[in-house]
Amino acid sequence: MAVADTGVEVLIVGGGPVGLTARALLERWGVRSLLIDKRRRLSPFPRSRLVNVRSMEIYRRLGLADTIAAHAFAPEYGRIRFRDTLRDRDFATAAMIGINAPVPESPVTGVVTSQDRLEPTLLAAADAPVRFGVELVHVTEEADGVLALLVDHRSGAQTRVRARLLLAADGANSTVRELLGIGTTGPGALGSFTTVVFDADLDRWCARRPAGVYFTAHGSFAPLYPEGGWCWFGPTPEDDAGDDWPGLVSRALGPGADVRADVVRVHHWVMNAFVAERFRRGRILLAGDAAHALPIIGGLGMNAGLADVHNLCWKLAGVLRGWAGPGLLDSYEAERQPVAHETLRQAVANTRLMLQVQDRRREQLRSGEAESARVELPWSERFFAQLGLVLGVAYRSQAVLTDSSPSPAPSDTSTDTGTGTGTSASTDTSTDYVPTAEPGRRMPHLWLAHDRSTLDAFGEWFTLLTPDPASWAPRTTMRWPLRVEPLPEEHTGLCGLGPGGALLVRPDGHIGARWRDRPPADATLQTDATLHDALTALTTPTLP
Repeated sequence: MAVADTGVEVLIVGGGPVGLTARALLERWGVRSLLIDKRRRLSPFPRSRLVNVRSMEIYRRLGLADTIAAHAFAPEYGRIRFRDTLRDRDFATAAMIGINAPVPESPVTGVVTSQDRLEPTLLAAADAPVRFGVELVHVTEEADGVLALLVDHRSGAQTRVRARLLLAADGANSTVRELLGIGTTGPGALGSFTTVVFDADLDRWCARRPAGVYFTAHGSFAPLYPEGGWCWFGPTPEDDAGDDWPGLVSRALGPGADVRADVVRVHHWVMNAFVAERFRRGRILLAGDAAHALPIIGGLGMNAGLADVHNLCWKLAGVLRGWAGPGLLDSYEAERQPVAHETLRQAVANTRLMLQVQDRRREQLRSGEAESARVELPWSERFFAQLGLVLGVAYRSQAVLTDSSPSPAPSDTSTDTGTGTGTSASTDTSTDYVPTAEPGRRMPHLWLAHDRSTLDAFGEWFTLLTPDPASWAPRTTMRWPLRVEPLPEEHTGLCGLGPGGALLVRPDGHIGARWRDRPPADATLQTDATLHDALTALTTPTLP
């Protein structure tokens, strides 16, 4: 048995979008990672098909947004359509807000794209080593790291790899989660489904009314790539051993379609709905579907996983580089697990709403009203986009200093910021997202200059946004990566700041602390002490 290089800082298990994005984020922090995946190559299946606004904000910061958008569908595909068959007219339709057109709440627009088109871009976004065809079969936590036993399926060779931390992004059937004995809560498996990837000319029914997905009574159809290709997905037939998949797709198109589907591949999968009981055990952390598996309606699953690693990777870097204490990792579960539960609730609700639409249509068909009646959607177009859920997450943890609590500082800095005592998160699940600069919230998108957003100011550092940068600029060296960014005065009102106030924004773009005005002292080191104490409280939290 060979012993691998013990210098790996983070072992990433799982090479889907979540694991690949974590690899790119960690490389930006200078963290050495190794990614393994038991598959022999990237998945050839379309799988997830929506990159929402928040995820595109993450990819904008990584310099990938333009490339992803260039390979995606045009914005008019950011719509869903309901039809009796693909050949029929729409009986209902709804826009995906933030996908079908820009929104003022973000500098980017989400896209419809297939996961197999996204993953190569993510793989090329970092140089850290990747080993496909390698499976983790055992893991042990040690005093200063983890010891993982890997098996190479090509050669059969076993390898031991030591890492400081392990990030498990190995899917709903996570080996790591199973090895750790972490249970799940939620409905569980919702059913078996099949995706059929095929080529056919369907332009006569779809080109003039494009959509990201067409829901029909005979399964759902979705265009795969701007240059062509389709997929059909629906419940797996009870006996599919000898099924004629081209015939199934042709029948699903409806009588008289006269289209022969050229089937490329078939994929069977289970729609899961659960949240892991724990997101962390010691030096091992779960993300993406390993932590929460979501129904596909609404496109929330992959995007929730991307938000997981965006929340987590700066914390891993802080612990590994010594400017954060190990307790900071506790804030990951405290912040992301409640969001996962709320997202699961919303995804299940989305599924029920979709079923309501189809149930109403079946009733119209039975009553003979199908030609004259239209189906009223059980949601508003604003609701279906769920901008509140996507952009309105509010973290409450020891890594957020609230406005209302006493000062966390050991020195007397007399600010209106304090150590948060909650261990939860919440989201704005109303139909509209209302930008706010409250601590714990995503910093609102505001233009700092032409084509430069507040979101562009954040990266591998903490950012201090203030209309008075001269007063807040540190006079002493700090151990944390920190940049001071001028905030135009026209934005101070929305941010709840006076002329000398400041926002301390975490590397993930969430506000860690807010001072409505400068500390009430003229001492040169007063703001330095305030920043030092706040950053200490944020990055070295203690349990209440």
